[in-house]
Amino acid sequence: MTKDKLGVGVRGESELEQLLELAKKSGAEAAEVYQSRSHSQPVFFEANRLKELQSAQSEGTALRLWRDGRPGLAVAYGPCDPNKLVDRALALSQLNEPETIELETGTGISYPDLGETVPVEQLVQWGATAISLLRASYPEIICTAEWECEVETTRLLNSYGLDSSYTDTTLGCYVAAEWVRGDDFLAVSDGQTQRGRLDPTLVAQQILQRLDWAAQNVQPRSGQVPILFTAKAADMLWGTLQAALNGKRVWEKASPWSDALGNHVTSDAITISQQPQAGPFSCPFDDEGTPTQSQIFIASGVLQQFYTDRATARLLGTSTTGNGFRPGLGSYPTPGLYNWLIQPGYRSLLDMIAGMEEGIIVDQLLGSGPGISGDFSINLDLAYLVKQGEVVGRVKDTMVAGNVYAALAHLVELGGDAQWNGACFTPSVMVDGLSVTAKLA
Repeated sequence: MTKDKLGVGVRGESELEQLLELAKKSGAEAAEVYQSRSHSQPVFFEANRLKELQSAQSEGTALRLWRDGRPGLAVAYGPCDPNKLVDRALALSQLNEPETIELETGTGISYPDLGETVPVEQLVQWGATAISLLRASYPEIICTAEWECEVETTRLLNSYGLDSSYTDTTLGCYVAAEWVRGDDFLAVSDGQTQRGRLDPTLVAQQILQRLDWAAQNVQPRSGQVPILFTAKAADMLWGTLQAALNGKRVWEKASPWSDALGNHVTSDAITISQQPQAGPFSCPFDDEGTPTQSQIFIASGVLQQFYTDRATARLLGTSTTGNGFRPGLGSYPTPGLYNWLIQPGYRSLLDMIAGMEEGIIVDQLLGSGPGISGDFSINLDLAYLVKQGEVVGRVKDTMVAGNVYAALAHLVELGGDAQWNGACFTPSVMVDGLSVTAKLA
């Protein structure tokens, strides 16, 4: 058994290969083994102080095989008994109908490591720095935070000769500030996901900006006004488009864009792409072993293509886009996204605010976002009122309603402040045509 750079044991190559051979000898005409291993070092702060250091490891192995064309999927967490795993997969295959076998062919490829680890001491220092900066301006706030370095190794091999692997190191942080002012409670949070290093100063500055804007509560008017979604909140809009571009939804005719290839579906200002090597969510191959590819889904508002896994691509009569991902280790690959980039505009968030006569800045939302229909009516957890280019205060007990597709078809502007919000690289977004309903004070 070899060791990775964190000293965690790596299963010898022969062990997974033996599992694959055992599956074939047990009567499977095809099989694949997918293994994911992770090691994380989270650092927790509570009530403004360092609370806990942790170290956690996990390992899971999924065997998928086909006998007489019938698929069977079995999963083991931690060390696994190869015979039991194969027996379980074979037993499950008897319950399923035959299907077309979708496996990537290839050879052994070990991709370069992505990202770099940082010591726990550095995570502690970053966390303390962020909290110190926040409390220097607002000593009355209570801060909680989590800073983490996670290393994940993925290996996929199958009976068609494929054997691919890579190690991915990601840094992440989440900081929340709670401010109690009499009967008024305010919670502001922000975070980062990056490779190489995190920026505690930037995280603190973004939270401080929101605390400054929320210095007083104000009453907005109900009706239609421009809405400016910050980069943090804009993901609510893009989630609907991600569902509409899902090849599986397209084949099921559940997407409103199923027959819209080559047509205008959004404002001309919107271009959306997938870049395998960009940012902290880059990956060299999907969970089916297909090399990931650069893709443009929407170009200047025109729908170019959908994203697919191998099975969905066959149903649509196209080629896979390298987007076959497992929602969980015990799940079959399905169309999924790993890097979603919206081409930003040019003006900063503050410049966009300065150009608003009146409007609402939405920064945090309550509840789930809209589904594939695009219709939503959602409460604002953290939002601000703008008048004559100035933020005049925080709005409470306010709801925004509308339709995502209609809003993005009449986009006012995309900001130049794009940042990673999960696996979505999005700028702030200003839209019109949404309705604001405010409860009278």
